[in-house]
Amino acid sequence: MTLAALIRTFVRRHAAAYGTAAVMLVGIAVLTVWLPRQIGHLVDALVARQLAGPALWRELGWLLAAGVAIYLLRVGWRIRLYAAAYQMGVELRQRLYARLAAQGPRFFQTRRTGDLMALATNDVDAVELAAGEALLAGFDGTLTLVLVVATMAIGVDWRLAAIALLPFPFMAWSFAWISRHLHDRSKEALERFGALNDHVQETLAGVRTLRALGLEARSSASFSELAGQAADAAYWSQRWEARYEPAVGITLATSISLSLALGGWLVWHDELTIGQLTSFGLYLTQLIWPMFAAGWVLALWQRGRAAWTRLHTVLDEPLAIDDDGSVASVQPGEIVLRDLHFAYPGTAHPALDGLSLHVPAGSTLGLVGPTGSGKSTVLRLLLRQWMPQGGEIRWGDVALPDYTLDALRAGIAWVPQEPILFSATVAENIALGRPEASRAQIEAVAELAAVHDDILRLPQGYDTPVGERGVTLSGGQRQRVAIARALLADAPLLLLDDALSAVDTETEHRILSHLRDQRAGRTVIVVTHRLSAVADADRIAVLRHGHLAELGTHAELVAKGPAHGWYAQQWRIQQLEASLEHD
Repeated sequence: MTLAALIRTFVRRHAAAYGTAAVMLVGIAVLTVWLPRQIGHLVDALVARQLAGPALWRELGWLLAAGVAIYLLRVGWRIRLYAAAYQMGVELRQRLYARLAAQGPRFFQTRRTGDLMALATNDVDAVELAAGEALLAGFDGTLTLVLVVATMAIGVDWRLAAIALLPFPFMAWSFAWISRHLHDRSKEALERFGALNDHVQETLAGVRTLRALGLEARSSASFSELAGQAADAAYWSQRWEARYEPAVGITLATSISLSLALGGWLVWHDELTIGQLTSFGLYLTQLIWPMFAAGWVLALWQRGRAAWTRLHTVLDEPLAIDDDGSVASVQPGEIVLRDLHFAYPGTAHPALDGLSLHVPAGSTLGLVGPTGSGKSTVLRLLLRQWMPQGGEIRWGDVALPDYTLDALRAGIAWVPQEPILFSATVAENIALGRPEASRAQIEAVAELAAVHDDILRLPQGYDTPVGERGVTLSGGQRQRVAIARALLADAPLLLLDDALSAVDTETEHRILSHLRDQRAGRTVIVVTHRLSAVADADRIAVLRHGHLAELGTHAELVAKGPAHGWYAQQWRIQQLEASLEHD
């Protein structure tokens, strides 16, 4: 969809607002054209001494009334127009947010966060201006131009009107030349701003790492370079936009010079009155607005086109995961993974290669194995962040793609290794999935996640703001708050992706003990590198190179011995490490 098509669709849906604004602009244009003609008649009447006393005051009163009416109409059309144009900004931001929220990880691997934020700010603002000020200014300028030129030709003198319009082809050619360059420069300026925004976002997110590595100077130099590039791009965009004004000035000066020369000659030969020449001069000054409006509209339009080019590529980006399922609620039951094959884009080796697993309903499955064996990939496929390239996943005897994404994700509580907390209180972060939860319910799940005592030690307890991304909490506290949040959601499937890596062994045992006691039929899949976290699981699956290498209970796997099994070997190593730490 082009920018013009987008605005046409929007204008049709808000026809009342745009129509009212257009009617007000017509009224302004008519009154604006009437004023010079009326002033010309008034000048001729005064020169002929035909107007004095009450009649003169009455004529001046009409002029004043017209001025007040123009003022009120200008205020009115701005209120109607801007209310509609701002609504376009709201709708675009909502569309952009909904699209980003529906995209999968593959999309965000190729897009920069800062640039996406710039789309929601600068780019949407540019489209909003094109749909508001540019559209109505173009209408107003065109209407004023037509009425003024027609009145000059019909109501004053057609010869003066013809000679006044001689320089206009030069202005049209200049505008076309400037617009081509302005579009390219505007697009570059928006892209440079997006790059700068992305650098700032990354720097603020990783400020602790930068300080720890002493990279402040390097980061500052990079920022200065990007800021300079953004400033240069914006500068050149403004330079091209500023070239509209000289084109208008040259055209207007030439038009006035030619008109005055011919008008003076016609007055000298009594073919034109002084009042008519005065009216014509006032009409010429009224052409200033249509000329400047043309330049302004083209500048806003080219900026809007450049912004829409960037925006619609994101809005039209196909979803990585199709949401065409029809089952609107999860049917809790066994989970079956059958002959799964999956490889991440751009990788030579598959993450999963023929993996098959069966997870009975209400059981706990431990997923362990070396780094890169495909453990977290299994969880991502269950969450439908990615789709398998072969095989299938069924839950409750329903194929995973047959569930709607909303239903599927409402049925899963997921705790990643690096949990995200939001700039809110601890209680609000725990109750994110159930904002209606009571304080007692929040505290109960915090107890299960072994974080209740830690929260009470915070300055304001559960009402303590955690800062952006939970910066005021330790890594272990963030993980336990995220576990509490998942438990409060009370979903039938709980996925823990190395979610206990930042807590000590004692706390880990306490949390797992609470989970066993409170599981109540919930299916749990635990991905971990610390084997003690899955020692009490109903079954443990060992993955290696995307294959199922071992499967059994903790006792069965340990019984194989270090020489015959990866699990038994790693269990022995980790037990030795634990005993050395205690010593």
